[in-house]
Amino acid sequence: MTKPLSLRPSLYEPPVGTAMILAAGLGKRMRPLTATRPKPLVEVAGQPLLDHVLDRLRSAGIGRIVVNVHYLADAVEAHLRRKAADLDVSVSDERALLLETGGGVAKALPMIADDRFLIANSDNLWIDGPIDAIRLLADRWNDDEMDALLLLIPLARANCHQGQGDFHMDPAGVIARRKSSKVAPFVFTGVQLVSKRLFAEEMPDGPFSFNLLWDRAIAAGRAFGVVHQGLWFDVGSPPSIARTEALLGLG
Repeated sequence: MTKPLSLRPSLYEPPVGTAMILAAGLGKRMRPLTATRPKPLVEVAGQPLLDHVLDRLRSAGIGRIVVNVHYLADAVEAHLRRKAADLDVSVSDERALLLETGGGVAKALPMIADDRFLIANSDNLWIDGPIDAIRLLADRWNDDEMDALLLLIPLARANCHQGQGDFHMDPAGVIARRKSSKVAPFVFTGVQLVSKRLFAEEMPDGPFSFNLLWDRAIAAGRAFGVVHQGLWFDVGSPPSIARTEALLGLG
């Protein structure tokens, strides 16, 4: 029997007013577990991946949540009714067309009142270190110079991650893309703080990747990173579940 991961209650005002959870993906890398359930409801360390994210948001004191849905959307919505009744949850419905990361957030913007808001993927598991990751992002945010602030983890501490890193970061926190066929020292954790300014320029109709918005912000020098102080796990495939639980001492 696994033991629940400990949470620290929020002792301060919420650092961010609204968070969006990206939960609409098809979960192809997690097959066969996603043949009958959406990836956000795959269990890791005793609870669904989606619940781990909800717990982090609760711990930070964030009560307004937007969740996008597509694959097995009814199951995600039913789970939210059961497990997130204490939160103010809005669902952005992508049943008709999966909009990818950028298009999904763009569609949900009318549901988000705040200019600055948090975005979290539902398929990564993070545990706060000495500094709450969401508060770390909020404290580092500088509205005069940033449109996107990404929570990054050093490649050497990116548990279960098989990639070559995503970004370089200079001493001021400005990020740059990994060069083709090269290794970059930092991995994106799936958690970021962004401004609606990212969406001010013309965007494609329909599906598009958030990479488009990052590239624009990087070109303008307005994309930054901050290093996560706790643990992070890339739970992207069935073998990574057992590895994650073993590293957490829950195996």
